[in-house]
Amino acid sequence: MAATVRAKAMVRRRAGAGLCREAAALTSLPQALELLEQTAYASELAGSRNLAEAQHATRRSVLWQLRVLAGWLPVAGARMVRAAGAAFELANISVLARRLQEAADAGAEGCLHRSVPLPEYFELGGLATAWPRLSQAGSSTELTDLLRTSPWGDPGPAQDFADTLTVVWIRRLAAAAPQTRSWMVAGAVLIAARRVLLAPGPGRHGAQDTGNRLHMLLQPLLGGTWAEADDVASFRAALPAAAAPVLEGVEDPSGLWRAEASLRARVEEDGFRLLRSGLPGPDVAVGAAAVLAVDAWRVRAALAAAASGGGSEVLDAVA
Repeated sequence: MAATVRAKAMVRRRAGAGLCREAAALTSLPQALELLEQTAYASELAGSRNLAEAQHATRRSVLWQLRVLAGWLPVAGARMVRAAGAAFELANISVLARRLQEAADAGAEGCLHRSVPLPEYFELGGLATAWPRLSQAGSSTELTDLLRTSPWGDPGPAQDFADTLTVVWIRRLAAAAPQTRSWMVAGAVLIAARRVLLAPGPGRHGAQDTGNRLHMLLQPLLGGTWAEADDVASFRAALPAAAAPVLEGVEDPSGLWRAEASLRARVEEDGFRLLRSGLPGPDVAVGAAAVLAVDAWRVRAALAAAASGGGSEVLDAVA
């Protein structure tokens, strides 16, 4: 009961679609940040000097909300929130991998060139699973070895690293929170579609290699014939019946971003439905986490729109 009350209170402090559209219509990042001062993001956004810092701050805000929510839930519910929070551990792993690779490249070339600073690590607290151990890795090889003996498993070749770990997270969350399974399957569809329809060369080859770990992770969710597709129509036809609607209205690969935006809108709609569940329980916690995650994504899109002078086709697509 207490966790349900807390979850609903968190959702009431979200920015919301209307405020995000207002922010997106502004013509500068400082104006958008000022508009968000009365939302739950205010404390994290304070002091943001640029768009990257502001967008990272919205993620920190969601992570903090998940950590608080986990503290109010019984053990079973906390496991579900920890599975959702693994997305932030994945982000930390990705940043660490880039840092280690850049350090190796700098050692080989004698200097380090970085046009965009890497984001800070997220403070995971009780939501951490393998991060305390992984964070000690001193090289890319050591990180890979540590991952293999962690719940994340073998990340595969470098070109598959991010996608492989993302699918591991998708499967973990779907197992811990069955309410999210259809969303996770849809996310897997978009990963597979991008690799088959957009990624030339190594990315596409990896998708078609049935011995590739990424392909094997995706197979229980999507089957195996999708990897042989050469256009959107054949890719959609190769998907299970329950997964094919994810690409509804997409006629060519350039429209995949619209499918992603539509998925976000669907997750939010389903999240509100779960929040309206009659009895306190896991549905409310899942619904709150979903709504908060989509709200933060919408805020990031609004901030990007304001920083670039106003207007957002992405937000229009989920209006």
